[in-house]
Amino acid sequence: MRAAMHWMLRLLLLFVLLGAGGCSTYQGRPIHAALDQPYAAADARFLHRAGQLLDTTTVPGNQVREYINGDAFFPIMLEAIRSAQHSITLATYIYWRGEAGRQFSEALMERARAGVQVRASLDWIGSRCMDRADLAQLREAGAEVRFYNPFSLLHPFRVNHRDHRKILVVDGRLGFIGGAGIGDVWLGNAHTEKHWRDGFYRVEGPVVAQLQSVFLENWAKITGEIESGDGFFPELAAAGTDSAHVFSNTAGAGTDRVRLFYLLAFDSARENIRIAMAYFIPCKAIRRSLIDAASRGVEVEIIVPNSRNNNQAARHMSRRHYGDLLKAGVRIFEYQPSMYHVKCIIVDDALVSVGSANMDGRTFRYNDEANLNILSPSFAASQIRVFEADKLRAHEITRADWKKRSPLSRLAECLLVPCEPLF
Repeated sequence: MRAAMHWMLRLLLLFVLLGAGGCSTYQGRPIHAALDQPYAAADARFLHRAGQLLDTTTVPGNQVREYINGDAFFPIMLEAIRSAQHSITLATYIYWRGEAGRQFSEALMERARAGVQVRASLDWIGSRCMDRADLAQLREAGAEVRFYNPFSLLHPFRVNHRDHRKILVVDGRLGFIGGAGIGDVWLGNAHTEKHWRDGFYRVEGPVVAQLQSVFLENWAKITGEIESGDGFFPELAAAGTDSAHVFSNTAGAGTDRVRLFYLLAFDSARENIRIAMAYFIPCKAIRRSLIDAASRGVEVEIIVPNSRNNNQAARHMSRRHYGDLLKAGVRIFEYQPSMYHVKCIIVDDALVSVGSANMDGRTFRYNDEANLNILSPSFAASQIRVFEADKLRAHEITRADWKKRSPLSRLAECLLVPCEPLF
């Protein structure tokens, strides 16, 4: 009990220290009103209208494929890097020492030595455990590696503004986006507690240029350099039939685009909403939107981590909000085998959003994020199959289960209320 109280007091101190400086980076009031949606999520006009509000353009002719867990997505990403002829751009929050980091470093170094322009943007907080020998060798090989928002005594709270995006673009033609970092916890196939359940997405077609633009936006912030040559932005032909766009969220810009999109998508739902989310700490507007959807007959299902959550504070804050959602008819499942790090929503069997964005205050207020929105019934069907497979490995939480949580858990939920905006 004493250890748990000490842990919670430290989090409250973190809230005071970071909240004071972190909140100053966020401008504008958060979106809080329900959004009246004239178009259903499955209607092409919805994605076009959403794109206008998110300051992006929906483009046709794309192909998106999912690779489930590190055993699948790491090899395909490394293969793409090794095939590069002109440019590689990589943005990641986590780049840790270990086997995965070594494999990526070796592949990037080999291409840099071959004359490929390698640009890597790593978040200073998330990648602080990177192997420094790998970093030195990457730079020696000719790769440009920069850290986003490194600590500064002049701006000590700036580190609370993090680049949480995970983007890889090869030769401006082949893109990848997802929620996984480069670390050994993503190795394997989520069969043990040590290996996280996650996914990454391979993208071809005109929307790859938008992924590249999101990367280069932050690269320009870090370096002051603008890249615009054909090696980064080649002509892109149609590669499939999916309509898609990329949208980004930038802390301090007052855009609040992630929250806006979630509200747009949920309020446009007519049949069903499926949410697979690593960190699910929904704000009042999101909760109200999901409850309203359930009240009008929309089937709402959510998969989240169980007690193997790598962030126990986030788990307590998430479970505090189960009651009202369960009462409204929302179904909540906790994934059992390992840490559940997926970030995906599927609406009306047609609209899918994947990327780095969670559903929590940190995503909405402090992080730079990027998501890919795809309108494609066939792609949505593949994601539904993955979602249903995850449900089979999850335990459904009933209201009776929720009411039985321990007094210590209830106390933690109460004490952590002030910290929710930081998580």
